[in-house]
Amino acid sequence: MWYFSSPFVVFGEEALSHLEQLQGERALIVTDATLAKLGIAARIEAALHKAGMATRVFAEVEPEPSLQTTRRGAQVAADFAPDWIVGLGGGSPMDASKAIWAMYEHPDLDPTEINPMVTLGLSKAKLIAIPTTSGTGSEATWALVLTDTAEKRKFSTGSRELVPTLAIVDPTLTQALPPRITADTGLDALTHAIEGYVTTWHNDFTDGLCLKASQLVFDYLARAVADGNDLEAREHMGNAATIAGLGFGNANLGLAHAMGHSFGALFKQPHGRAVALYLPYTIDYTANAGLGRYGDIARFVGFTDSRDEAEGARLLAAKVRELEQAVSQPMSIAAFGIDRADFRDHLPKLVEYAEQDTQFFTAPRIPESEELAQMFEYVYEGKPIDF
Repeated sequence: MWYFSSPFVVFGEEALSHLEQLQGERALIVTDATLAKLGIAARIEAALHKAGMATRVFAEVEPEPSLQTTRRGAQVAADFAPDWIVGLGGGSPMDASKAIWAMYEHPDLDPTEINPMVTLGLSKAKLIAIPTTSGTGSEATWALVLTDTAEKRKFSTGSRELVPTLAIVDPTLTQALPPRITADTGLDALTHAIEGYVTTWHNDFTDGLCLKASQLVFDYLARAVADGNDLEAREHMGNAATIAGLGFGNANLGLAHAMGHSFGALFKQPHGRAVALYLPYTIDYTANAGLGRYGDIARFVGFTDSRDEAEGARLLAAKVRELEQAVSQPMSIAAFGIDRADFRDHLPKLVEYAEQDTQFFTAPRIPESEELAQMFEYVYEGKPIDF
């Protein structure tokens, strides 16, 4: 027995107007300071006001949201007593909004205790997720990633009860996104799609979603990076991110995310850029053992007609590297400007944190500690995995 969880999704131009049709009394908007300053939060407030709701904005979410921030947000929610919580932004505000929702309804809950085995019984509020980037897929998933700033580590957890009630995917919200962030988040979507397809928890419901999301990213990411006002590319990338979220959110992920979470937390790198770094290397590693189903992706996207799985995997890894280079993704740890001695000092923690990540255990090929350390060494140098 398995499950498929999904929000109600409203997508395309003018999707934001759906907010005007909602029923409720109070809405708490969880976002970051930049979106508040740019007036995006005010735009959401205006739509909610048309629905007759009072609003309050909590705009303190930082990149890679911390436990401390979510606790402050939960206190704001307790004071305001909303019946809607709105996660507005990239993955950070949306993840924070899920934790805030859970703690608002259960004030004694520590966010580290959220997991699929704990029944939350949420009833006070509903959650709206409105992405302003095209990559995390958090608007479609029950997962969240928070950072323990004291221990300098990320932890990923979640509950099926935290799937947003409503996801609104409006391409006009991503038009002003800078090229670097467009690239980082778009490559995150690609990593979700590819890993979601090959994870050991993949299933009939998620396979098609992951294949389609992969195709959309290969077709439209470079266009969106080159011209942020290309609304067609923006719309397809927004759809790709949500579709990939529906895929991996019901199938889990793999080594690129486990290694990327570890690396991003220890070296303070953006999530999408961190996980994308490891994607082609983990394709190499998995395919070297004859695992991964990567040939299916290569054929669906149109890279090859060959049924040779090894050839398809090699071609897919090459195409991932080609796309990453086209959008200026760093291709090695050294390319991030990280000193080798600093890297070596952090290597034991890189391995430890990756092995403790929830995504590690659903990878089609799982390395031993020594092998994982060797993989990090190869990625430092930018050397394709040959073992």
